[in-house]
Amino acid sequence: MTSGIIIICSILIIWLFVEPNFITIKRIRLKDRDLQGIKIVFVSDFHIKFYEKKRLQKIVDIINNENPDIILSTGDFMSGYKNKSSMPFDKIITYFKNLKSKYGFYTSLGNHDFYRGNDNITHDLENIGIKVLSNSNVKINIKNKTIYISGVEDLKTGQPDVEKALKNTDGTTILLTHSPDVFKDVPDSVNLTLAGHLHGGQVRFPIIGAIFCPSEFGTKYAMGIFEENNKKMIVTSGIGTSKLPIRFLCPPEIVVIEFDK
Repeated sequence: MTSGIIIICSILIIWLFVEPNFITIKRIRLKDRDLQGIKIVFVSDFHIKFYEKKRLQKIVDIINNENPDIILSTGDFMSGYKNKSSMPFDKIITYFKNLKSKYGFYTSLGNHDFYRGNDNITHDLENIGIKVLSNSNVKINIKNKTIYISGVEDLKTGQPDVEKALKNTDGTTILLTHSPDVFKDVPDSVNLTLAGHLHGGQVRFPIIGAIFCPSEFGTKYAMGIFEENNKKMIVTSGIGTSKLPIRFLCPPEIVVIEFDK
């Protein structure tokens, strides 16, 4: 009985205090001649709580230490549904001002951003040089390569329009979508789709994997690299937590993507 209680308490401690704060770096190498030599730091689902100043500074430090060519995000900077559950956004951006990349920071927004006002968040992000893509795209030049970064609105709170997001793109393209459910609508002309939202399920068990994900595909796209119909997508488990502040066998992550021929 005593040993059982100890085991249960140990698991609870891991869920509540250890794993949610253990930010890992996931390194991925992909073969793509069009993106060869480019280093991306991909982040999503920050869900910054009001008391997480040290955690936010740690996130900024990890990203900057990677010396990325470009930072890409799929949103959910805010946490929860009520103002008191999240760090005020004007405080969050004081940390984001210190993020460094050679060719900029581009993001789509998530459902929790919508609850706090997409227009306000977009204004504040773009005011510090972070470009928000909402069914739109930008053309940039990275290491003498022309690349389009496109992004769609959140599936839950907006109207993602992949066709509009890709309008006038005629070359190497990366698509940002908060929800991976949009992947079915992405054409194979897109080099890479990046998504988040599902947090890897937050709680995963050996063999079984994620228990639940808010997706029409269940846990299929919980996290990982997916290749379907000549298309490729990376879904991150994200940095923060939603609903309950717990993680188990699903640590928060910052994804570093590099490309070979």
